Amino acid sequence: MSNLTPKQEEERKRAIFDRMSERRRNQIIKKMGYEKWDPFQEPKDPIDIRKDKSKRTTQQLVREFLQSLPGEGVYSNAYSGGALDMALGIVNDEERIKGMYEFAVWYQDLLIREGHGD
Repeated sequence: MSNLTPKQEEERKRAIFDRMSERRRNQIIKKMGYEKWDPFQEPKDPIDIRKDKSKRTTQQLVREFLQSLPGEGVYSNAYSGGALDMALGIVNDEERIKGMYEFAVWYQDLLIREGHGD
């Protein structure tokens, strides 16, 4: 909008404002006021994509895990859904997932100690 005069910008701003619903106009007035409202502002950057300590996204973690499985990628939706739940929990640093992971590691060690592991 830099190639418009201030008067032209104000005319466009008023036209946009007048075409809005009354509810939306009231929200603008209540939140920031018409004077501070800028309908021409640049969009904000997208939210940072969350990554784990290895700098991988949830999708990357799940994809790498599933590709590492033996066989030809034969797994159920429930299985891949469980992997996705774990990956989301790890990336979001959820206590529940930490407990599930530590239990799984402990249980695998238990089975190996008792001669039931691979």
